[in-house]
Amino acid sequence: MFSRAWWKKRSLRVRDDKITKAAELSLRESLLPICLVTILFFLWGFSYGLLDTLNKHFQETLGITKSRSAGLQAAYFGAYPLASLGHAAWILRRYSYRAVFIWGLFLYGLGALLAIPCIKAHSFAGFCVCIFIIGNGLGSLETAANPYITVCGPPRYSEIRINVAQAFNGIGTVVAPVLGSYVFFVFDEEVALQNVQWVYTAIAIFVFILAIVFYLIELPEITDADMQHQAAETHAGEADRPFRKQYRLFHASFAQFCYTGAQIAIAGYFINYATETRRNTDSPLGARFLAGAQGSFAIGRFVGAAIMHFMRPRKVFLIFMTACIIFIAPSITQRENTGLSMLYVTLFFESICFPTIMALGMRGLGRHTKRGSGFIVAGVFGGAVVPPLMGAVADMHDTALSMVVPLAFFVVAWTYALAVNFWPWYRDTCDAFTTADIGVREREEGVVGDVSGKAGIDEEEAVGMERQMVGEKGL
Repeated sequence: MFSRAWWKKRSLRVRDDKITKAAELSLRESLLPICLVTILFFLWGFSYGLLDTLNKHFQETLGITKSRSAGLQAAYFGAYPLASLGHAAWILRRYSYRAVFIWGLFLYGLGALLAIPCIKAHSFAGFCVCIFIIGNGLGSLETAANPYITVCGPPRYSEIRINVAQAFNGIGTVVAPVLGSYVFFVFDEEVALQNVQWVYTAIAIFVFILAIVFYLIELPEITDADMQHQAAETHAGEADRPFRKQYRLFHASFAQFCYTGAQIAIAGYFINYATETRRNTDSPLGARFLAGAQGSFAIGRFVGAAIMHFMRPRKVFLIFMTACIIFIAPSITQRENTGLSMLYVTLFFESICFPTIMALGMRGLGRHTKRGSGFIVAGVFGGAVVPPLMGAVADMHDTALSMVVPLAFFVVAWTYALAVNFWPWYRDTCDAFTTADIGVREREEGVVGDVSGKAGIDEEEAVGMERQMVGEKGL
């Protein structure tokens, strides 16, 4: 079992200039790795949902303001660019997806363990540092998992795959507030803080075990050469252009920044909104309302993925993004159940936006796919910027009026939805992948583990292609 060949198969370094059979994985071949990586989506959904609950919990137990409690979101999401553009991106480009999965899980577990003494010391600043470490871990996981789900399997189903996987992220965001409503808010301060410690202990144990599992299993590795092959096969995008000229990617990254910031701000102050605008609503009930809203969010992802079977993903994205703007606006002025119901509907339509921006933004990047995915994930940094702005407005006025902040950021993110639907330069690239038959048609004879397997290319041409690709990677 532990032979030299066994250890070699588990090497964390994979050459990025080789076309592998992963370039044309079928639905059946991609099912197992997708299921394994989907577990990671639940993990960071749970962590994110737990953060929204702790936001209100620390306001009460530590007596801090709304804007200061947003330090949790700032620490958590502020770590994402450091991971997606820094250490995780470096590991992904020089080693493999699996190496990043293991690295991210290690950081997640480390942050969870360090959080325990900070909780015992009632140190909000120390806990924010631990959340920053956890954010680096989850940022690393997102840097690898989102593009992996997007490219692992037939390109035409990319948006559907990532939305279904992200739906389990939504389930995690439902479980965490329900847990929080029963173990954080219904006990006195000391018991509640002890319960937080036990939760983070359990998280650490689970993620360390999961890291071992990811080392032991075999995952198909998708290389930049595979993505260059896909871009060439679909005749889409500008994969041969230098990275600095991938303008559609940068627009997607900015849209992700604005959208994610708005989403995080709404969820982070949802309990505050419920307790301030609805009579006879305390924090435990507010946490359960948040769980219901996150349930609406999770259902929206399954519904959105189902609709994408019958309608182009870019059109579904435009409809959902427009609905976010339409339904959050009334929550600014409405109160009681009407205002809450508007937020429920808003979260339903938020559901597909993040993963669909991710999938559409990666279209046509070719050999720049790994690097480009890091830029889109870095857009999550909006979650560190928008909540403090919203918290400051809420402190000056009230939480309902502060909903104008995420509304403004939704409008800016909407520009990307308009571009991919009405600007041919964006639209044609998206549609080229949506109609591609890679991974759906029978794999041609001769497709093997390197460039020379590509049909119609002899070994001498394959060597030339590999050398050209190695030289272009520095662009």
